[in-house]
Amino acid sequence: MIILGLDPGLGTTGWGVISADGNRLSHIANGHIKTDPKMALASRLLKIDLELTDLLLEYKPEGAAVEEVFVNSNPQSTLKLGQARGVVLLGASRTGIEVGEYSARTVKKSVVGVGNAAKDQVQAMIKILLPGVKLAGEDAADALAVAITHVHHRKR
Repeated sequence: MIILGLDPGLGTTGWGVISADGNRLSHIANGHIKTDPKMALASRLLKIDLELTDLLLEYKPEGAAVEEVFVNSNPQSTLKLGQARGVVLLGASRTGIEVGEYSARTVKKSVVGVGNAAKDQVQAMIKILLPGVKLAGEDAADALAVAITHVHHRKR
C-alpha cells in the first residue's frame, strides 16, 4: 500500500510517500511545496493544490494522512495554516482515497513512543524505520512521520 503523508503549511507543505507491506515500511520519496510569501494568498493556495495534484498523479497513493492544525498565539498564522490544510484535505480527498487526520502528539507517540518527543527524536526514528532515507527537511520528515502513523492506525 502506498501512503502519502502531508504536513500542511502556507509557506512550506511537507510531503512524504511510503510503501507499507505488512509490517515492512519503505521510503519512496519526500519533499516540500514552497510558496513565495510575496504572492497573493489565493495564488499560494493554488500552487499548493497544483503541486499536490502532481504528487497524487505521480505516486497514486491508496491512502493519505494529514497533520491536524495546532493553535498558536497568532490568530492570523493559525487561520492561514488552516486554509493551507483545507486545500491539502480537499486535494487528497478529491481522488477518492482514505484521508486520515492525526494530531502532532499522536504522530510523535506513534513514531517515537512518547507524545512530547522533540523533532530530532522524530527524525532519528524515521531514519531507523525507513533505512537509507534522505530527508528533504523538517517538513518532509514530519510528513513521513504522519504517513507512518497512518499505517500504524490503519492496522487497528
